Formats: sequence, C-alpha cells, structure tokens
Amino acid sequence: MRSTDALARSARRPRVRAGSCAIAAAALLIARGAWAQDASEWLTRAAQAARSLNYIGTLVYQHGGRVETSRVLHLADASGEHEKLVNLDGPPREVVRNNEQIRCYYPDAKIIRVESRNSRNAFPSLLPQQRATLVDYYNFRKAESARVAGLETQAFIFEPKDRLRYGHKLWADNATGLLVKAQLLNERGIPVEQFSFTDVEIGAKIERDMVRPTFTPPPPDWQMREALPGDVKPEDTGWQVRDLPPGFTKLVEGYRTLRGKPAPVAHLVYSDGLVAVSVFVEPMPQAPQPIGLSQQGGINVYSRQLSDHLVTVLGETPSATVRQIAFSVAYHPPNAPVPASK
Repeated sequence: MRSTDALARSARRPRVRAGSCAIAAAALLIARGAWAQDASEWLTRAAQAARSLNYIGTLVYQHGGRVETSRVLHLADASGEHEKLVNLDGPPREVVRNNEQIRCYYPDAKIIRVESRNSRNAFPSLLPQQRATLVDYYNFRKAESARVAGLETQAFIFEPKDRLRYGHKLWADNATGLLVKAQLLNERGIPVEQFSFTDVEIGAKIERDMVRPTFTPPPPDWQMREALPGDVKPEDTGWQVRDLPPGFTKLVEGYRTLRGKPAPVAHLVYSDGLVAVSVFVEPMPQAPQPIGLSQQGGINVYSRQLSDHLVTVLGETPSATVRQIAFSVAYHPPNAPVPASK
C-alpha cells in the first residue's frame, strides 16, 4: 500500500500521470494487437503449408512414457487433401484421410473406424478452432532457431494468458512454414506431449495410389464402426459443468461402459480445440476411492464426492483446471431448463 505522502504526490500531478497512463495503455493495446496479428499470420501460414504441400516423413509421438512411430504421406491435389499414416511399431494400423473423412484400419481386429478430425490426429495441420484458441487465449513470442528433421526451423512459444491451460511450443520450417515439431508444456515448462518429424521430404512426388488404404476393398468379415469419443452412447445424462474455462465447449455427453464398473458411467467431454477434458460421474462405489488431486503422466486427475456420486475430471491441463471443473459439476433433470452460470 502506498504511503499518504505518495498518494499526495500523485494527486498533485494528475495530468502528467494520467497522460502517462493513457500512453502506456494505448501502447499496450497496440502491442497486444500486433502480437495477435503476428500469431494469426504465423499460424495461418503453418496451416496453409500443411494443406497445400506434398510431403512424406517419419513422425514420432511421445506421451506419458509411450512412443509411437508412424510414416506419413500427404498429397494435395485438385480434389483436396489425401493423407495416409501407417504405424511402424506396435499393432498394425492405417489412418487414411480424404479431406474431412477419416478411416482407421485395424487388420488384427478386422475393424474400420470412421472418425472425425481433432487435435490428436491433425498434426502437422492446424484446425480452425486450434488457431482461434491460440490467438485468443495465449501470448505469442519468438524462441530459438533450431534444426529439426534436417530443416532450418524457427520455434515460437504460446504462453497461456490464464493459469487454466498448458503452454505450446511449435517449430516451423523457415522455407515453407510447415510445422515439424510441437510440444505441450506443463506449468513448469516441461513437455508432457510431443509430435516431431525425424525426417521429412517436402515437395515429394506422391501418386494418388500411395495414399489409398492397403485394404481396398476391405474383406467381407471386417466391421465398420462409427467412433465417438470414448465410445460414448449419446444421451442427456442430467449432469452439467457450471463453470467452464473460457473457450471450452462440450463435444459429447452420454454413458460409457468401463471395465470393472457395474453400470454405465456418465461421461462428458469438453475441449478448447487444443486439449480435451473428460468428466465422469458414477454412483459412489462401496470401496474407498482416492479423493483429491492425482497425476497419470501428463494428465491431471481430480476426484470428489458429490452427494452419493463420485465425480472424476481428467485432462492435459493444469491442476487448477480439473479442480475448477470438478467443483462446478451439478445435476439438473434431463430436458429441464439449465440454470444460468454464476
């Protein structure tokens, strides 16, 4: 708190201080506008490169001690985008995308899953909601130059404006703007997730047949399945989150059958376009349950008892986010008017 003398001196110089504050405020607004414009232009260039370029590369995904390696082929032609991703380790899998249609082929299980695009299967693309969230809820600053996958790149850091999101660090090829590496950073700046090309050929010659599924047509004994987040059966559960962080919207709501649970569990999924947060609500089990905050790799988990129910919230977000969501879960009868948020 200022002393009385300091307050008096401020009162004697109102015009100078007011003018200085006005100039500082204007400068800050201009700077913020410039940052937003720079971030938007940089992200737009990266998104355009991912859409319009042909490339072939080896992509490594790291998360929670798990490493997955895939071969990626991307073709842009007059009919749009065509992409094929083939797992190089673990169970065989192919992911084939034609514009917005995505099909995942699992030969061991003889299953084809039809999926929608999201942040998990988009890299190196940047979806419109991803770009909007990065511009609206993050500050943008230049980081180091580095060689990635044999390319000269520039890194940029997106720092969250609030304490409810993790940061992002992105590396783009200087010549084309294509993203070649991306990290999700926790509150301490430690990567909890990473996508990175270990090699990539930009401008590669790719024929249309190279990005078609290997299993064409699929054998008659294969099953086609529509994939929902967590295989949720869509339904109004009566549960809601009253205090979501800005920018988060509900993707799906319904019931999900989980191993070891005697009955289906209510499951709601929320996302800001960059990460997803899951909310599970179930009758309070008879066996003692861990209550409070816990971690599973880079995922924070918060559990609390709500009347005779157990609420569990998990996501790749700071602990404050999952706690805030857990304590704002409430029940309203299905089809009844939803109370206004405070």
